[in-house]
Amino acid sequence: MKPSFAIVGCGKVGTALGIFLVRAGYIPAGFASKSLSSAKHLADIVFSDHFSDTPWHITRSADVVFITTPDSAVEDTCSLIAQNAGFADQAIVLHCSGALASSVLSSAKTCNAWAGSMHPLQSFASSNYRNNPFKGIIVSVEGDDPAVIVAKTIAADLEGTAVTLLTEAKTLYHASAVAASNYLVTLIDLAVQLIQEAGIHRKDAFNLLKPLIEGTLSNIEKVGVRKALTGPIARGDVKTVKKHMEDIGSKRPDLLALYKLLGFYTVDIAAETNTVPESILQELKRITT
Repeated sequence: MKPSFAIVGCGKVGTALGIFLVRAGYIPAGFASKSLSSAKHLADIVFSDHFSDTPWHITRSADVVFITTPDSAVEDTCSLIAQNAGFADQAIVLHCSGALASSVLSSAKTCNAWAGSMHPLQSFASSNYRNNPFKGIIVSVEGDDPAVIVAKTIAADLEGTAVTLLTEAKTLYHASAVAASNYLVTLIDLAVQLIQEAGIHRKDAFNLLKPLIEGTLSNIEKVGVRKALTGPIARGDVKTVKKHMEDIGSKRPDLLALYKLLGFYTVDIAAETNTVPESILQELKRITT
């Protein structure tokens, strides 16, 4: 029989966890949220009668407790539950933050519980959970050994793939995720704004760029990140890069610093190909500084 679980914090991540843990055969001990209506909503979805706005009322009987509050509230929420003897002996306490290490749950150890983190590398922008948002994704885990073991099992039962992190490197892991997800949006927005200056309507811009974006991602998958680099910097085409910066500086000076910064670091990638002369690389560095 699968373990029982409690969710504290019934937002998008907590709701998704609750729904798909039940579908995977886990037993809901209950749901708690600052908003009682949110806890009830999740309980209703999985046909549970156990919900509360007082977390320790539903966490005491759970084998696994997920604290899925906003990051700023995770540590205090755990402490409050522990102060009210809200964790069962040997319970597994997990949070799902990408930015926080499991150490923020250290107060759970006063109840003889084990602390860990289990972060699904996924964007939970929608509350429509017909499809399993955990299927096929990476779930990063770290913490006390018993917590890591349980988190890996849960990740597998949710149809994800668990990867173990170093607790002390959790912040860098989260920075990587921000760069890959959030800053990708910023990068594509830069491309969209620039192509608008060429006369393409904003509503058409992404669809025009999409095949190029998808082709680049496909190349990265096939040959690796750095070998997938193409374009003027990869060719050592100083003249084209200068022309780009002149036109951007003239028409969209607000975007020039970002374009130059991206170019500056792209030169380092191009250098690894050993096809661009060192003098050209240095010139590219100079003009993108």
